[in-house]
Amino acid sequence: MIVVMKSDATAEQTDHMVSQITSLGLTPQVIKGTHQTVIAALGEERSGLTEVLESGPGVEKVLPIMAPYKRASSELKSERTVVRALDLVIGGTRVAVIAGPCSVESEEQIVGLARQLKELGATGLRGGAFKPRTSPYSFQGHKEDGLKMLATARQETGLAIVTEVMAPEHVPLVAKYADVLQIGARNMQNYQLLQAVGDSGKPTMLKRGMSATIEEFLLAAEYILDRGNPHVMLCERGIRTYEEHTRFTLPLATVPYLQEKSHLPVVVDPSHGTGKARLVTPMCKAAIAAGADALIVEVHDDPEHAVSDGSQTITPTSFGQMMAMCRRVAEAVDRTM
Repeated sequence: MIVVMKSDATAEQTDHMVSQITSLGLTPQVIKGTHQTVIAALGEERSGLTEVLESGPGVEKVLPIMAPYKRASSELKSERTVVRALDLVIGGTRVAVIAGPCSVESEEQIVGLARQLKELGATGLRGGAFKPRTSPYSFQGHKEDGLKMLATARQETGLAIVTEVMAPEHVPLVAKYADVLQIGARNMQNYQLLQAVGDSGKPTMLKRGMSATIEEFLLAAEYILDRGNPHVMLCERGIRTYEEHTRFTLPLATVPYLQEKSHLPVVVDPSHGTGKARLVTPMCKAAIAAGADALIVEVHDDPEHAVSDGSQTITPTSFGQMMAMCRRVAEAVDRTM
């Protein structure tokens, strides 16, 4: 439930209500808005709690949180969350763009590409050091050496690093090098990993599972938020359907729906969502028109010879053209890039 404090409630009254909520066996979370403070009272709801809390000093009203995802819900927090990592800002009026190769292949490759991408307007650098692959015989990534290469690229360009973490025991290592921890679609419901990433406190990009419902997606985010990490962004990367003309189906209606149901920023991944390089730019434009807070795009100097996902990867030249077109779309919907 949510305890809404009066606009003139004092700090002492707020502290009193936090203590009261704790004494009732609930977990308090204070959210200070522009005009009012609200306190989430999270835990098992019991009869009579509403009446007890409503009688507290400085309380305006007590409301139930109807959604099963309490901390991720817009019922709890109406103001949009903004996630920051170095100069990468996801949320607000500017559309962020994270770009880079599917896999880090060499230091020369990732540093050179990072320089090009920054020049073209990217605000974050993606690249896989640990790669979950369907086949055990496919390239699995350079692991810590790949992380070191990404760190070198950040040192050279200032771009925030976004890279995937695959297991709870990997979180300290990846967090040592990365600015944003990515949880891939295959791990969306790896609850131990979600909790470990939540404990790290690092900004986190959570990708939707390829067969996950929106409620399951938001409940996965709840695991991270529940560990005290508020720096979570949701990434729509396409779902598995009966269609075969694309690798996955990229449902852009997810963007406004998530923004209605949750305060967390929404990222769109048109590379995995379509699996076809020629569709990446049109879906980037459509995602911005739908209200996406950020894009994450796969870019490689030579997609034909990329060690993974070359068919869905665009070149730096195409990326520059895409950015120019997306800027026009962003301006039309009162955003910037």
